[in-house]
Amino acid sequence: MNPAPRSAALERLIAFYESIGPGDLDRIGDLYAPNATFKDPFNEVSDLASVRRIFAHMFEQVEAPRFEVPLAIEQGRDAMLVWNFRFAFRRPLPTGPQCIRGCTHVRFDDAGRVAWHRDYWDAAEELYAKLPLVGAVVRLLRRRGAAPAV
Repeated sequence: MNPAPRSAALERLIAFYESIGPGDLDRIGDLYAPNATFKDPFNEVSDLASVRRIFAHMFEQVEAPRFEVPLAIEQGRDAMLVWNFRFAFRRPLPTGPQCIRGCTHVRFDDAGRVAWHRDYWDAAEELYAKLPLVGAVVRLLRRRGAAPAV
């Protein structure tokens, strides 16, 4: 079965994410509306300059960040992107390759730019559990909250 064709706006967005580098931050206005809303586990903003700052901060905080988008589903102006975010922590945090798995719901405006962006991912499992000290507490809480094995 062939996947449904994607809109040009969604194709542009996926290509941007899968190839993003620090030099691409000036192009965010081509993809996001001036009053775009962006929400993830750490941020909630409603303007283009703040969206740009979030991406710039990513490049400051981690090494070699890259996104893979293995699945995208689109209906009307809405799209869901399933992604893997691969990176390495900057020292003194744990070294080695890391991966956060999540998904993003976006809504495009009339011009095909992202007007609304919401990331869904589990910060406790995908990030905090990998950190020294904090990770031990997160893993303990997960074990205590889990249903008993049968």
